[in-house]
Amino acid sequence: MHGLINRAIQGFVTDSYGADKWVEAARVADLDFVEFEAMLVYDDAVTPRVLDAVSTVLGRPRNDIMEDIGTYLVSHPNVEALRRLLRFGGVTFVEFLHSLDDLPDRARLAVADLHLPRIELRDHAPGRFSLVCESPIEGYGHVMMGILRTLADDYGVLALLDHQGSGGGIETVSISLIETEFAEGRVFDLGARAT
Repeated sequence: MHGLINRAIQGFVTDSYGADKWVEAARVADLDFVEFEAMLVYDDAVTPRVLDAVSTVLGRPRNDIMEDIGTYLVSHPNVEALRRLLRFGGVTFVEFLHSLDDLPDRARLAVADLHLPRIELRDHAPGRFSLVCESPIEGYGHVMMGILRTLADDYGVLALLDHQGSGGGIETVSISLIETEFAEGRVFDLGARAT
């Protein structure tokens, strides 16, 4: 698994719960280090072990942790660049949803050896979609729920999301758009601002 993914889990725990909780999770996961290197590739078995350790240390179900990681990835100031990358997917939330199929390819443009799980948006009726996630790590659909829930708010959309379950490495998230102009969306400029 690419170090960026493991580093994101580390960042989530450190930024949300403190460095001590991350050090404890690294110990419970039986890692012989406490810092993931973003550009290294780690054995695929490490990531689920770390996620289970984080769940144990925080005393929360793993799927809840996974959804919180998704929320963190698009809402925390330390990872603002990812939110910006995703917002380039469309002016409206529906355009953004349709851009998700290309997300793994767009990620590889930025980092050539980063292989995100395959995702496919299915359009069922006006305002009704499902997102099919194919990942070797159970819970990736929950990460996508956290991302989608946060970005729906970002676009000012009221959306109902439901994890439909998993099997054989495939998870499905249903998406129902209740109100596409529910609130004023968060301002988004194409150019990043220097502070």
